[in-house]
Amino acid sequence: ALDEILAGQFKEEHRFLLHTKVLREGKTIAESTAFNDVVVHVREVIRMIELDTYVDGRYLNTQRADGLIVATPTGSTAYALSGGGPILHPNLNAIVLVPICPHTLSNRPIVVDADSQITIEISQHNNPPARVSFDGQDNVDLLPSDRMQIHRQADKLRLIQPKGHDYFEILRAKLRWSEQL
Repeated sequence: ALDEILAGQFKEEHRFLLHTKVLREGKTIAESTAFNDVVVHVREVIRMIELDTYVDGRYLNTQRADGLIVATPTGSTAYALSGGGPILHPNLNAIVLVPICPHTLSNRPIVVDADSQITIEISQHNNPPARVSFDGQDNVDLLPSDRMQIHRQADKLRLIQPKGHDYFEILRAKLRWSEQL
C-alpha cells in the first residue's frame, strides 16, 4: 500500500486531539495534548479516587471510582472500550467520559459534544495521590483541589489511509465480530 500512497492514491482523514491544562491554585502547572485519551487515576496503588466533573461549567457529578477516562472517537476503541465505554465513529464530533470501575453501578459512560469544556477537580477529601496521563505517555502528579480543563484542540491530526481502508472492516477484524465458532 505504500507505493499507492506515495503515488497519491490515499484517503485523507482528520482527527481531533484533546488539549488539557492542569491548574493548581489557579496557576497552570502543566499542559499536554492527547490523540486517544486523558486518564485521571490514583498513583501507585489501586484505590478509589473522588472526582468532581463539570461540562461547560455545569456540574455533572461526583465520582468515586478507580479513575476517569476522557476519550476522543479515536481513543474510544482503546482504553475507554476496555472500561466499558461505547465505540464512537471517528467522524463524530464527540467526547466520551468513561468511569474506571465506579463505586456506584449507576455511574455510566456519557458522550458529550466535542466543543464542550470538561473540567475535572480532584476532591479535597481525596487521600491517595492522583495522576493524570495523556495517551499513557506523559504523566502529571496531582494534589487535592487540582483541576484539569480539557477541550478539543483547534488543530487536527491528518491521517493518510490506503484507498481501500474500511473502518468497519478494521473493527470486525480487531474485535472478532462475525466470527464463527
